[in-house]
Amino acid sequence: MYRQEFEKILSQELPKIALLFGENSFFLDYYSRVYIDKLNASEELLQHFFDEYNYEQAKNYLAQGSLFGGVNLYILRSDKKINKKELEQLIESCNKNPNNYFLYLYEGGSSNAKTLTTSFSKKNSAVNVRFFEPNMREAKEFAQKKVNKINLNITPYAVDYLINTLNFNLSLVDKELEKLAILDESIEVAHIDSLVYSTAPLGVEKMLISLFKKEEISSTLEKLIELGEDEFTILRSMQRFVQQLFLFHAYIKLNGRPNSKEILGYQLPKFIEEQKASLAVRVKSNKLLKIYQELIELELLIKSNSSNRESLFFAGLLKIRNLL
Repeated sequence: MYRQEFEKILSQELPKIALLFGENSFFLDYYSRVYIDKLNASEELLQHFFDEYNYEQAKNYLAQGSLFGGVNLYILRSDKKINKKELEQLIESCNKNPNNYFLYLYEGGSSNAKTLTTSFSKKNSAVNVRFFEPNMREAKEFAQKKVNKINLNITPYAVDYLINTLNFNLSLVDKELEKLAILDESIEVAHIDSLVYSTAPLGVEKMLISLFKKEEISSTLEKLIELGEDEFTILRSMQRFVQQLFLFHAYIKLNGRPNSKEILGYQLPKFIEEQKASLAVRVKSNKLLKIYQELIELELLIKSNSSNRESLFFAGLLKIRNLL
């Protein structure tokens, strides 16, 4: 099922067992918090993140009732599939106790989640929910719900402007709305311009990922330009992006797997690390070098033809796309 259907179910009851997955990890955080808050389970819940998964501990936890008469909520967040036999046992243990709940937050990609969904079916008193990147309507619904919750006085246009400024990043929208509420006054676009940092650089990265996947990028590019990004800023971001892909490509070739801590000097979130690794192995090293060279030449060309920057920039992006 999708988010809207899941919301309808949540308005009536919390499913005992749920698999949450998809393209937007924010919703995994959001709905895990919904479960924790509605069940008042923050004191007694058991959480396993990624390699922390321990089958015996999880099974024993779900096999017993709460020590204090409340509920047991087990949350597993991982980018790996757990053994099917173990999964079925955890679901069975959870179903035996009416006060036990099990959330599986899967970050291994939607295409890889298909085999998991069979275990999270109605016959097991379970649901599986796939989340997508939010469109404007969904982003506005979420933002308005937050606005109502914190009693923030903000104009509808300012809400739309905030969402666009933050490039539809609902996690940042959530945090910025809370910060704006501290002002205790009516929030206008001017407040957002002066107090909220634009995530245009994140938008550039999103555009570049789409470019390397040979997907449509014109709408994202137009949005970046509307947010005030110029050709040179985008070009420099593209150069850094290609440099990182080349480093990932070389490291994976030598070591067989990515490690962003060793490659970049800092640890990327797991899904971003895997995304960069996937793109890096898709393009040969000689093509990455060629693309980087084209970006440098494009920057010099635009600097020497300031009156024709936009058309040169788009022509350069088309040329790079054809190299992929």
